[in-house]
Order: sequence, then structure tokens, then C-alpha cells
Amino acid sequence: MSSKSVTYCLSRDLDIPFRVKLSSLEGSKPLLKESAKLLNPSSLMKLSDVVTNSELFATVVVTLDGLPLTIPITTSYTSFRNSRKWNEWLELPIKVNQLPFNSRLHIALWEFDDSKKSIFGETEVNIFNIEDDCTLKRGRQKLNLLLCDGSNQVKPSSQPSKMDTIEKMIKKHENGDIISVDWLDNLTFRKIEQVNKTQSSESGFLLFIDFVQFDIPVVFSDFKYPSPQIPVYTPPDQQQINPPKISTGKSSTLKVYDPEQYVSDPIEQKYRKLERSHKDGPLDRELKPTAKIRDELHRILNYSSVQQLSQYEKNLVWKFRYFLINNKKGLNKLLKSINFSDETERKEALKLIYKWVEIDIEDALELLGPNFKNISVRTYAVERLKKAHDNELELYLLQLVQALKYESLANNGSENSEFSIVELNGSSSTSSVLNTLSPLSQFLVERALVNDRLGSFLYWYLNVESKDKPNSIYKKILDYYLRHLTNRGLSKEIEFVDLIVKLCIKIKSSRDSTPKKIEALRTILDTKFKSFAPVKLPLDPSIEVCGVITNESSVFKSSLSPLKITFKTTDGGKYPLMFKVGDDLRQDQLVIQIILLMNKLLTNENVDLKLTPYKILATGPTEGAIQFIPNSTLASVLAEYHGILPYLRHHHADPNAELGVSDWVMDNFVKSCAGYCVITYILGVGDRHLDNLLICPDGHFFHADFGYILGQDPKPFPPLMKLPPQIIEAFGGASSSKYNMFRNYCFVSYSILRKNSNLILNLFEMMRDSSIPDISIEPDRAVYKVKEKFCLDMSEEEAIIHFQNLINDSVNALLPMVIDRLHSLAQYWRA
Repeated sequence: MSSKSVTYCLSRDLDIPFRVKLSSLEGSKPLLKESAKLLNPSSLMKLSDVVTNSELFATVVVTLDGLPLTIPITTSYTSFRNSRKWNEWLELPIKVNQLPFNSRLHIALWEFDDSKKSIFGETEVNIFNIEDDCTLKRGRQKLNLLLCDGSNQVKPSSQPSKMDTIEKMIKKHENGDIISVDWLDNLTFRKIEQVNKTQSSESGFLLFIDFVQFDIPVVFSDFKYPSPQIPVYTPPDQQQINPPKISTGKSSTLKVYDPEQYVSDPIEQKYRKLERSHKDGPLDRELKPTAKIRDELHRILNYSSVQQLSQYEKNLVWKFRYFLINNKKGLNKLLKSINFSDETERKEALKLIYKWVEIDIEDALELLGPNFKNISVRTYAVERLKKAHDNELELYLLQLVQALKYESLANNGSENSEFSIVELNGSSSTSSVLNTLSPLSQFLVERALVNDRLGSFLYWYLNVESKDKPNSIYKKILDYYLRHLTNRGLSKEIEFVDLIVKLCIKIKSSRDSTPKKIEALRTILDTKFKSFAPVKLPLDPSIEVCGVITNESSVFKSSLSPLKITFKTTDGGKYPLMFKVGDDLRQDQLVIQIILLMNKLLTNENVDLKLTPYKILATGPTEGAIQFIPNSTLASVLAEYHGILPYLRHHHADPNAELGVSDWVMDNFVKSCAGYCVITYILGVGDRHLDNLLICPDGHFFHADFGYILGQDPKPFPPLMKLPPQIIEAFGGASSSKYNMFRNYCFVSYSILRKNSNLILNLFEMMRDSSIPDISIEPDRAVYKVKEKFCLDMSEEEAIIHFQNLINDSVNALLPMVIDRLHSLAQYWRA
């Protein structure tokens, strides 16, 4: 290759160990005279004083500014005869891309003086051509060895440090810059050897080494880290004209980048290895904690699922892992304490998984979250999930679909990559199919193929994610599911939703007034949807619809023109729903799913708070259906009836009752108010005003429009809990029995949900990387915002007092009342 070639490589791209070859040592040292041997017999112990080619060994180390960067690497034993030749490649524990520009290679030659080693000579050479072209040195190098006397002081050599003309020509020949001619090369190198011997005998010792001979030059290049932006000082008189800009991003926080931020502490690594180095033996199995340590273990096991463990706590759990093997809460804590990159720890943990007592479903969900990537751990969690009933699985299906993004597609033929469609469909004629789905994907598809209701929800969840992320894993799973689907009912659902979407787009794109849109909608429904073959509603697959009630269908006055369509059901009833195109309903869908789950947790404890979570299903990233429940907003009720009690009396009056309203209606009202008060506080639901607080004639109270959650709110100084004074008045005042009943239901439901906080936190953790707007703002903080509302660091009594103070503050707050009034005025002028 010509020396004028511009082809080169950067040193930062070479992720290979740095190597050097020790070739030979040329030169001789004057031997001791006989008289010196007689006068000092101990000098005979050093072989170099009495033997021409004494046995030497070399150590090589990379240094920077005189300090070592690596541990010394030593040559193997070599028995010299006629000359000192090692011809050995040494690999140093540093990579080429890690070499600093000023790094040097230090070589020391050692010999034995009686029973101790002493230095024979040493030399150094730059690894990069610092004064030339900043390239990595390559090929043969000739170095002057500086000998050491008895005091280990280096003697200067008379040999110049720069290569002579012959050496430079040899380098050009080795690099291919001089054309090779065999017969001429033999003559030339024979003559060069004679010159070298003569020169070395005159100038002392010469050490020959070889760097790796790369085909192209390797130019030094270091990694460049972005420099932090430093705030510029602006004089006070100029701050209004040209305020300083600290950062161009959304946040004004100054960020300093530390390249060693994620480098683990070698001392911690060594301590961890020593702590866990012992093998599994009978002593480990019989190890029992003291009373104090048992209390510490109990405290660790009671941590929430998102609590980080300290290194001490991890070591404690590891040490007493056999003692904890019968505690279902201990397995997840053990897996958090494992370094899965350590083969010994990983094998030990995976061996204990199936010996552990069976864990709960909520803990299995944690193992499917983003913090556990080991395929064996996730497979174990799926095995535990297989024991869950379909109804329970439906409650977590939304999060399980999100958890699919944390699993990579398994390779063909890998463990657990095969399952049989025969077992799923009950047919004995179909052979097993090799697929590339992960364990969780296999499980969900398997259950969906045998349960139509579960299959319907799985399809719509996968459909939304695959449309939102076209090249993601969801598209592959959805295609696989549809290929093996035998349920014709789902195909009808898909066609049904497509027709409704087209109808909604047609009405929305019309520029007519709302009354004309309503007329056009009813005309289309009369001609095309008056009656049709029964089809299951995607919103609730347990409902079959067969037609439309035209006069009860309408178009809402809104920029998106959502449709309200009332369907006729096959059992003679009717089912009104609202369909929207142009709005992402996934956040509302998540909130309703969590409310359904919380309602299930409460009813499991025999606490029925008469919640009315209307159903929501996103059928696409910007479309979906919402169940329509006949209701009135608190704003309209207060405007028309001047109070909630008059409204309830109008529909269900009872003169014999305490407040003139039927007891069962007031029971619905008090319980549902308490339930939604607690749930909206935990979820941090924002933008609460009298237009999204709804009430039904039978007393059921509920919230709508969950566009702001987890503490987000468009209004300033939002209250932690929304409890309008009009609701307290409907109870009969703050000193009434209904108000005390309301508070008691709040305390009971809050306590029950605190006990099940791990399940709720795990579900939010699985949604961390979803497209939910208020989660994607701060994905790493979302689950901690929910955790703060549970007050897990408080005792049961302290938590109840905390919640009581929240209720008192909400009742006495004046600012929310002012904001409600301003909102009502804004709505009035807008209308």
C-alpha cells in the first residue's frame, strides 16, 4: 500500500486487546575477571556476570505519566542457548480503544540473584507516533536497553534514541512502501545483521520488539463527551432585555455528564464476590437468623415492589435464602438481589425458583415488568400466571400486552419455543407448530384461542399497539394470532368497528350544523344499520347487538362530533355507546381498568361501594368506544334543582326517610362518593370540575374525563382531593350521620387498597413505557407518584389520620370553589 494512501482506521473503533511481541535481546556484557570472582564470591550468584547468554525474563506494562495503567504481563520461561530470543506475543489487559495518546510501553528485564530477582535493564517506548502522524506504531521496533548497576540506578547509554537510516528503510519495507525482491532482500538483511551485531557490541544492549502489523494506519481518536452548558452571567440591567439561557431543552437544570457514572465500584464487586463465593452446602441450608436479623428480613419483605434494596439488604437476603424459601414474598426480593451477569449467582437463583413456595399473581406480574429480563425468570412468572382464572386474567390483560415489549422474540428451536395448536383447538389431526413467540406471547395467544371474550380484548389491545408502533413485536404477535384464529365472531367484530369508524369519519368531515349532522346520521342508520345479523360488542363481548334505535342516536356538539348510537340487543334490551374518532382513549381506558380492579379488590373484602365504571375500549390509537350511562352533571343538577338532595327527591322521594330520599338511593350516593373520592386521590386525577362529576337518578355518583392523571392538572394549585361542598350538603352537613358514614367508607376502602398496593404499583410499572400521555411525561416517576399516595411509610393509624386531614382540607378549601365558579362562567359564555 502506498504511503500516500488516505485509507486509515480510528483507534477508538478497535475493540481488541493491545498486543506486543518480545523478539530478542542483542548485545553482551563484560564478564567478571577471575580476580573479581575470588575477591567477591557472592557475585557468582548473578548469572549475567559469569554467563554470556544468561536466562532472563521480561515484564511489560502500559504506563501514563510514569504511573502504570495495567498489571505487569510476564514472559514464560525460555532457555537460551546461542542468543537471547523469546519470540513471544504478550496480550496486555487493555484494549486499543482504551489507550491514551501519551501512553508508553515500559519493558523491564529481570534475572535471579541467588533467591531474589533483580532488574537487569529497562526501556520505554511511546505507543503512538506523537511527533509524527499520531498513528499507532506497528511492526519491528529497536529499543536501547538501559542497564542497572548494583544500586538499581539506570546508566545512560551512548546510543542515540532515534532510529538510524537503516531502521527507517526497514520500516518502509515492512509497511509495503518498498517493493520486495527476494534475492535482494536476502543479501540486504544478511548485511544488516552484521551491522547490527557490530553496532550492538559497541553501543550496549538492543531490545527488538514487534507491534501488531495492521494493514492500514491506525490514527488515534478518543471518545468525545458532550460538554455541559454553563450558564452565562448577565448584569442585572440587561436581564430583562436578554435573559440568560441555561439549556435549550424543556428543563433548565444544568446537567454535568460523568463518564464513570455507571462504572461499578471494584471494591463493592470484590466484597460481593467474597460474600457470595461459598458453594451451596449444608451450612447454607441450615443457617438461621438471629431475632434482630429476622426483624430486618421481615422489614425487607414488607417493602413495596418498587422499593430499591441496598447492597447490605441484598447480601442479607442472599445469605438467608434457604430460610426464606417458604415465604412467598421472599422470591422477588431474592431475584432483585441477584447479579444475573454472574454465572454462579444466576445458576443458584434459577435452581431455587422452582423449589420456592408458590408466589402470588401480583408478584408474578412484577417478574414480567421491565426490571426482570432473564428469560427463565419470566418463564417461571408465566407458569404461575397460567393458574389464574380467565376473569382475573382479563383484569391484567392491558398490562400483560404492554409487558410483551420487554421480551425479545426467541430463536427458533429455543427452549419453550414450541406449543401445539392441537392442544389449543382440541383437534388431533393438526401437528404442532414451531413458532418464535416468547413465553408470555405464547401464553396469551393460547388463552385467547380458547376464550372468545379474552381473545376479543387481546385483539384490540394488540391492534392499537401495532398501529401505534408498526415495526414492533405487536404486529408479529397479532399476525400469528389471526393466522390461527378459528373464532368467526371476532372477524364480525372487526368488520362492525370498521363500518362505525367510516360512519364517524363521514359525519365528522361534514361541514353542516349539528342538527343536520344528526339528521344525516339517522338517515344512514335507518338504511344500513336498522337491523343486522347479531354481532358481539367489542366494548363488552357478553352483549350481542342486532340493530339500532335510530331516534335515540345523535351527534354531540363538539369539534370531533362523536356519535351516540343506541343499539338493540338480542335479549330485547338496548345498549347506548359513544364512538369517537380523533381522540386517544388509552389513558381513559387505563383509568377505568384500574377502577374496575380496585372495585374487585374491595368486593373481595365484602365492601361494595356501588361504583359505576363505564366501559371504554380504544380500537385504534385515535379512535374508540365509550359506554353511555344516562346521567346528569353536577353543574346541570345544581343549576336546575339548586342542590343534589332536591334532584334525588325528584326521582326517589321517601317522606319517611331521614333526608326525604329513599334509603337505598342515599346508600348508593354515600358509598359511590366515598369510593371515587379515594380512587381519584390515589390516581391523582386532575381537572376536576362540576361538569365531569356525574350523578344518576338512582344516586350513583361517578367521575368522567380522565385526561389528567398522576397529579397533572391544567389549573393552578389543584387540590389533592376533589370534594365539593355541595356533596357535603347532600349528606346533611358535616355533622350528619351520612357524612360520618361517608368518612368511614373512605377509611375502610383506603386501608384495603393500601394492603393491595403492590398489585396496583406493579400494573403501573408495567405501563411505564406505554404511550399513555401522563405516564410518558415522566416514565420513571409515574409509579412513584402513585406510591406516594399510598403513604406506605406510615402505620395504619397514621394513614387514616392523614386521609382524614385530606378530607377536612378539601371541605374547607376556598380556591376550588372559586375555580368551579370561573369554569361555570366560562362555559356559560362559550355556550
